[in-house]
Amino acid sequence: MSDTISKPGTRPDNPCFSSGPCAKRPGWSPAVLSDALTGRSHRSEPGKAKLRAVIDRSKAMLGIPEDYRLGIVPASDTGAVEMALWSLLGARGVDMFTWESFGAGWVSDTLKQLKLEDTRVFEAMYGELPDLAQWDPSRDAVFTWNGTTSGVRVPNGDWIPDDREGLTICDATSAVFAMDIPWSKLDVVTWSWQKVMGGEAAHGMLALSPRAVERLQTYSPPWPMPKIFRLTKGSDLIEGIFRGETINTPSMVCVEDALDGLTWAEGLGGLPALIGRSERNLAVISTWVGASDWAGFLAENDAERSSTSVCLKITDPWFASLDSAAQSSVPKKIDALLESENASFDINGYRDAPPGLRIWAGATVETADLEALLPWLDWAYATIKAQLSYAA
Repeated sequence: MSDTISKPGTRPDNPCFSSGPCAKRPGWSPAVLSDALTGRSHRSEPGKAKLRAVIDRSKAMLGIPEDYRLGIVPASDTGAVEMALWSLLGARGVDMFTWESFGAGWVSDTLKQLKLEDTRVFEAMYGELPDLAQWDPSRDAVFTWNGTTSGVRVPNGDWIPDDREGLTICDATSAVFAMDIPWSKLDVVTWSWQKVMGGEAAHGMLALSPRAVERLQTYSPPWPMPKIFRLTKGSDLIEGIFRGETINTPSMVCVEDALDGLTWAEGLGGLPALIGRSERNLAVISTWVGASDWAGFLAENDAERSSTSVCLKITDPWFASLDSAAQSSVPKKIDALLESENASFDINGYRDAPPGLRIWAGATVETADLEALLPWLDWAYATIKAQLSYAA
């Protein structure tokens, strides 16, 4: 890349590359919400029918086993994960795997809020994956499937034995609908509408295997359980949660939006089409990175590289010569410059990650928009480098 680059002449049609909330599906407009059940109770028969439709259609598209429960829960993926941790942990020792900020958050809550003493933490740096073989299958395991803030994903579930004694609790919010999830290997899976499907915020999804249900029915945690986390009444599972009878009041506008996203995905060809779109997007970025003299993947192992939250680092020796404050400023300046040009929005790396860029490449992002974005990245980096070099 030369020191000066002409400003690209073509912008992405949709410059939304945020990693959450993520881009709406192609062709979306507020008109798709016209059938939202506004002004009606979510407990009415039509209200429950729409909530049940989100559950049933999601379960069918994702290939979730028939004997798994799937429910809509409060507070997005965070609420779903916390519900699982507070309701299930403590019966056995727990092994926790973390390689980015969200996994670190679940570790912190387990140690500082639940105060579980029999906890082992296996940690890796941003861009790497810890050795998952360190897990003792007689213990519970907690991990993210896709590290949204590091761009590192679990490549497969081969490390999880079918005859495990502990439960596997997986935060899969930026993986479900974009990656092949081995459901039989996972006892708890959580996600949210605003990630891969580009839905609206504040609602989580919680899938439970029969083994997780058995734990709920036979184990009572020693701590007080907030109402919003309660999945049982006495020793009985609250089955209504998995039939659309939500714990708290959902937004029926958000429910309508989730149904619209499912209709769009079904029209494409379902889960294989969604996975294919995301993988093609990653391939476009990979080709560009391969030719770049300033950008690389934060996740160096391509088998562990996310196809949704693609995290880039700056490899230019000039960048390495800067002090830490200047390094932190470069991605922020690139992000701001591109926003001022309406070329992209919200691609600065996560605040706890090494300085870099984070580009959402999930199924709702058109490949053509990513192809239009990449020359802008080159232009913005060259521009910011020239400005900082001149100022020095």
